[in-house]
Amino acid sequence: MNKLKLSLRVNQLLVVLAFLSAACTQETAQDVVDKSIVAHGGDSYKIFDAAFDFRDKHYTVRRIEGEYVYTRSFTDSTGHYYDELTNQGFTRLRNDTVVTLAEDRTKAFTNSVNSVIYFALLPYGLNDPAVIKKMVGKTTLEGEPYYLIEVSFEQAGGGTDFEDKFLYWIHTSSYTMDYMAYSYQTNGGGLRFRKAYNPQVVGGIRFQDYINYKPRDEKNTTLQDLEQLYTKGDLEELSRIEVKNLIVTTKQN
Repeated sequence: MNKLKLSLRVNQLLVVLAFLSAACTQETAQDVVDKSIVAHGGDSYKIFDAAFDFRDKHYTVRRIEGEYVYTRSFTDSTGHYYDELTNQGFTRLRNDTVVTLAEDRTKAFTNSVNSVIYFALLPYGLNDPAVIKKMVGKTTLEGEPYYLIEVSFEQAGGGTDFEDKFLYWIHTSSYTMDYMAYSYQTNGGGLRFRKAYNPQVVGGIRFQDYINYKPRDEKNTTLQDLEQLYTKGDLEELSRIEVKNLIVTTKQN
């Protein structure tokens, strides 16, 4: 074999090896989510207490490994309310007296308390057993590189909103979750896109506020359209999702 042919064979082998190496090191959706959870808090999520205000209500969170206690309290013209959601279920008190609730109201209050805290703690909940994660690919948004992760839910264990679908933009180097979008089915359904801002690390856990957008034509828009619409400036700002008066205590403190 002459030197030219040998050189070509060696180059071909190097290309194959490089391809195989890249394939072996390619990150999966699970890899990216795991690293994002570490970037946002990691072990600090295991045992912690948190308190914050969201809109006109006060929330508290207590998590000890898999056990949790979430509370919400507020006062309106009919009295003072205290809602508590635990692994065992939901309880509402009005002026310190337990309120008997119909099943549909219990589900609605459970969902509303859980939803606020779920979003506040993201990406922590993305390793729940009912979560199905899929790597969509890589994209660039506002000049930064991101993994695009699709999330759906198993019906068993997926809660009342198991049909909702999510997209998460997770930075390829910092692994922060900087954007998210979702489709929901309740109240006629709809689409939302959120951009994170004002990140703050308290007690080792990263919390973020969000600018909440919606498409102008929800009926003729898909979840996958939202990134392009955001880039073009064709989404309408709907609200600001802001966590205020945040206090966090973790086992590490």
